[in-house]
Amino acid sequence: MTQHVGKKAVLVGAPNVGKSVLFNNFTGVYVTVSNYPGTTVDIGRGMGRFDGNNWEIIDTPGLYSFIPITEEEKVTRRLLISERPDVVVHVIDAKNIRRMLNMTLQLLEAGLPVILDLNIIDEAERDGVYIKRSLLAEKLGIPVVATSAVHRTGLKELKTAVNRYQYHQPTLPKFSRAIEEALERIAGMLVQDYGMNKRMVALLMLQSDPEMREKLQQEPRVALIRKIIGDLAALYPDGLDYALAAERQAQVDEILAGIVRYGKKRQPRLAEHIDKFVRQPLTGLPLLCLVLYLGLYQFVGRFGAGFLVDWLDKRLFADFINPMVERAVFAYLPEEWMRSLILGDYGLFTLGVRYAVVIILPIVGTFFLAFALLEDCGYLPRLAMLVDGFFRGLGLNGRAVIPITLGLGCGSMAVMVTRTLETGRERFLATFLLALTIPCSAQMGVVLALLSHNGKAVLLWLAYITVVFGLAGWLAARLVPGRRSAFYMELPPLRLPVLSNVLTKAYTRMVWYFVEILPVFLTTSLALWFADKAGILQSLVGAAKPWMMLLGLPPQTAQMFLFGFFRRDYGAAGLYDMAAAGLLDANQLFVAAVTLTLFVPCVAQFAVMIKERGLMASLLMVLLIAATALGSGIIANWLVSFPALRL
Repeated sequence: MTQHVGKKAVLVGAPNVGKSVLFNNFTGVYVTVSNYPGTTVDIGRGMGRFDGNNWEIIDTPGLYSFIPITEEEKVTRRLLISERPDVVVHVIDAKNIRRMLNMTLQLLEAGLPVILDLNIIDEAERDGVYIKRSLLAEKLGIPVVATSAVHRTGLKELKTAVNRYQYHQPTLPKFSRAIEEALERIAGMLVQDYGMNKRMVALLMLQSDPEMREKLQQEPRVALIRKIIGDLAALYPDGLDYALAAERQAQVDEILAGIVRYGKKRQPRLAEHIDKFVRQPLTGLPLLCLVLYLGLYQFVGRFGAGFLVDWLDKRLFADFINPMVERAVFAYLPEEWMRSLILGDYGLFTLGVRYAVVIILPIVGTFFLAFALLEDCGYLPRLAMLVDGFFRGLGLNGRAVIPITLGLGCGSMAVMVTRTLETGRERFLATFLLALTIPCSAQMGVVLALLSHNGKAVLLWLAYITVVFGLAGWLAARLVPGRRSAFYMELPPLRLPVLSNVLTKAYTRMVWYFVEILPVFLTTSLALWFADKAGILQSLVGAAKPWMMLLGLPPQTAQMFLFGFFRRDYGAAGLYDMAAAGLLDANQLFVAAVTLTLFVPCVAQFAVMIKERGLMASLLMVLLIAATALGSGIIANWLVSFPALRL
C-alpha cells in the first residue's frame, strides 16, 4: 500500500553541516553520511511523520551559493526551483554563521519558505560563539532553531517548526540605491516564469548567472535589460560582482550585530592539537603513510584479503558449501552442459558466486569499514588540504582527493563523484586518473594479498603505480587546455568516530556493492561460459598471447586481462587463483599486478564514464589507458630483470 505523501521539506546547506544526519533522523532511511564534502551527489528522498502528518523529506547536495559552480549545486538549485517545497530547511554550521547567512538571504530573496537551522550548536558554544536565536528570528522574519544532529538535540523543536510552518513575507535588507533601482526596473520587465521571485532573477542577472543569462535571450525587452546591467556595472570600477558581494556581507554583519556574542574559547581539545599535526606536511605525510600501512596493507590486504578469504574459501566453502552444491547439481542436472554451466571452469557457481562471496566481499567489506572510520573522524578533508600542493601539478586541487580516494572503494561511484569538481577539465582529468591508476577496493585487496608475502614487491608496486599516476597526471594537465580552479573546502571538526555510524555505513555500502556486483559476476560467468563453448574465448585469448610473452607472463594470463575488462576485481581474483596454483613466480606476479592495475576500466566504470564524460572522450581515455598499461607492463618486466630489483 502506497503511503500518502503530504507536504514536502527540502534540506539545503553547504557540505559538512549535517544535512544527511538530519535526513536519517527524520526519515529512518539511511543514506551515506560522510564527514567530508561530496558524498550526497544524488538526491535522497524519504518519508517522515511529524505530529501525525506525513512529510516527504529531500536531502540535497551541498550548496554554497544560489549561483552554482559545481554539478552538485546545479542539481540543488534546479530542485528548489522545480519542486516548489512547502519548507526549505537551511542547515548551517553555527560556528560559521557570518559566512553561511549569506546563503540564507539568497534563499529568502528567491521567495522560498525558509527555516534556519543552527546546527552543530554544541561546538559553536564550546568555541565561545553564542547566538540570540529569538532576536535573529525576529530580524529575519523566519523560524530559527538550534540543533546538534549528531547528539540528536533540538530535533523535536525542528520537527515542530517544520510541521507548523506558515509563510510570512520576510523584511529583506536593501542594497545601495543604484542597485535597488536596477533590480526594480529589471524585475518589472521580466515576463517568463523562472520558478522563483523575480527580484532574485534580476539579482542573478546582475551577477551574470549562466542559466539566467541564457533565459534572458527569450525576454521581449532583452536589449533594455542588458543596457541597465551595463550602465550599473559602469558605476563600479572593481566589478559589479565584487560590489554585490561586499554589500551582501555588510547586510549579514548588520543583521548579526548584537545577535552573535563571542565569549572565551575553552582550552583546546586533544583533537585540535592532533589536527595541526595532520595538516602539516612534515607530520601529515608520515601519518598518511601510517594510515595506508595499517588501514590498507594490514587490515584490507592481510586481514581481509588474507585471513578472511582463506577462511571462507578453505573452511566454509571447501568443507560445507562446495560439497552441498556438487551433490545437488549431480542429483538434479543430468546433462553435462548443465553441470558445466554451474560447476565448470566458467560456471555460475565456480566463478560467479565464489569470486563474489569468497574473494571480493571480505575485501570490499574491510575496505569500507576502514574508509568509514576515516570519514567519520573527519580525516579526509584534512587529507585534501595536505595533498593540494601535489594535485596542483596535476591540474587539479585538493578537492580531487575525494573522488580519487573513493576510487579505492569503487571506480564507478568515484567517477560519479567527480561532479563535485568545478570545471569540465578537472572532471576529465580526475576521470582519466581514476580509470588508469586507481584500483578498486576488491582489486587492490587481491593485489595486496598476492604481493603481501614479499614486502619488497608491495613497495615496488606502490612506487611504480605512484610514478605512473604522477607522470600521467602531469602530462595530461599540460595537454588538456584550461586552468586549475581555486581550492576551498569546509573543514569539519576532528572527532572520535561514532561506532554505530561507522558500522551502518560499512554495512550499507557492502550490501549496495554486493547487490551490484553479483549480477555482473553471474552475467560475466555466463558470457565466458558461452564464449568458451563457442570457441570465441580461445580466439580472444590466442590473440592476446603474444602480448603476454612481451610481458613475460604465461599465456593463460590473457584470460585474467579479459576478465578484467568485465570487472577489474574479477581479473585480479583470477590472478589469485593462478598464484595459488603456482603458475606465477614473484616477478611475474609483480608484472601482472602492475599491468592489471593500469588496465582498462571495467564495464561498469566504462558505462559511467560514457554517461558522465561522453562516448568519444571515454573511448579516447580507454585507448590511452590500454597503451599505457601494456607499455608500463613491458617496462616493469624489464626492470625486474636487473638483479637488484628481482623479487
